[in-house]
Amino acid sequence: MSSSSKRAPAPDLSAFAITHKWPARHPQRLQLYSLPTPNGVKVSIMLEEIGLPYEAHRVAFDRNDQLSPEFLSLNPNNKIPAILDPNGPGGKPLALWESGAILVYLAGKTGQLMPADDAGRYETLQWVMWQMGGVGPMFGQLGFFHKFAGKEYEDKRPRDRYVAESRRLLKVLDERLAGRAWIMGEHYSIADIATFPWVRNLVGFYGAGDLVGFGDFAEVARVLQTFVDRPAVARGLAVPAAPAA
Repeated sequence: MSSSSKRAPAPDLSAFAITHKWPARHPQRLQLYSLPTPNGVKVSIMLEEIGLPYEAHRVAFDRNDQLSPEFLSLNPNNKIPAILDPNGPGGKPLALWESGAILVYLAGKTGQLMPADDAGRYETLQWVMWQMGGVGPMFGQLGFFHKFAGKEYEDKRPRDRYVAESRRLLKVLDERLAGRAWIMGEHYSIADIATFPWVRNLVGFYGAGDLVGFGDFAEVARVLQTFVDRPAVARGLAVPAAPAA
């Protein structure tokens, strides 16, 4: 066997404590630590779309994995998703957290799902940040007050505040999508990957479609359906896989 055909040695990730709790079976692949939540699936969908090999590890909230020393060694904010890329900038491993930052990193790493021109890039980042600062927090709070412990509160003013803000955000998105295939126009991008898992969660898992009058937002519903019909989205929504019963 010639030296050029020899397989490169597997990266050594042992310096990262997170790999002690979640050993890397394929250390040459990007390591994903996540759950199939709206923020978590942003990254698994992105990875499926760009075709970058990865290994997924389930961070089980019911076991408080996110509070373990190993997880906190990578993400001190104790939130999923997080990644460890053995082939980061300069060929060195890179640990990264925050779903929006990871989407931007992966788009830059692969040259995919981000406009190449500066103006288009910044406009895309504008919509990603709009999702991170608005859609995610507001839809999440609405879910708390509608589906989880907050639904027991007799005072409905907090819930109604988030209903109103969620409707406002849906209106912004609906107007943006009028006459467009995707948020950025003809081309699918990380702005869509950031946003539509949250829209899906709002009307699906949270069951808040009627509460926010989702039927008023035909453009959002149209693009949401196109989004979930993508094969890579369908695969990414199931990552990491649920444990065997």
